[in-house]
Amino acid sequence: MISRLHEKYRKEAVPALAKRFGYTNTMAVPRVSKVTVNIGLGEASQNVKLLDTAAQELGLIAGQKPVVTRAKKSIANFKLRKGMPIGCMVTLRGEKMYEFLDRLAAIVLPRVRDFKGLPANSFDGRGNYTLGLKDQLVFPEIDYTRVDKIKGMNVTITTTARSDEEGRELLKQLGMPFRA
Repeated sequence: MISRLHEKYRKEAVPALAKRFGYTNTMAVPRVSKVTVNIGLGEASQNVKLLDTAAQELGLIAGQKPVVTRAKKSIANFKLRKGMPIGCMVTLRGEKMYEFLDRLAAIVLPRVRDFKGLPANSFDGRGNYTLGLKDQLVFPEIDYTRVDKIKGMNVTITTTARSDEEGRELLKQLGMPFRA
């Protein structure tokens, strides 16, 4: 079954992007290739239970089991050793990715306190967009009575766009609320 956002991409976004940027082939039109959701917990080196709850909450949010990320190298100032668990992440592709983006734009972002739109300058130069959320309570899947600690997360939307302008236009067509 095709998600609502995927249908919108096919029916509205592809023709609009092809017209705007002059693509003759529909396969050249930029598309979202993956969405990565990451929770980094530096305190997890002292308290491993924090990581378990973060992984459970991220699993609820993304609808898929997260992978635990480990430290790549030791840093003495942070009391960190190579291989210690320091966070969790999940990579979404296909229909789960479109479902997550749809929920993010339609439900989650409007629930953020004092939300005035996403900053349009968080692109990396290659059409990929990263946004940070300060707490996990904006997701309706999270039961706020069971939350022990507020955890922030990064959401990276990776696209096949060649430039920031193409990536911004693609995300606008998909309904991402950018600041005017």
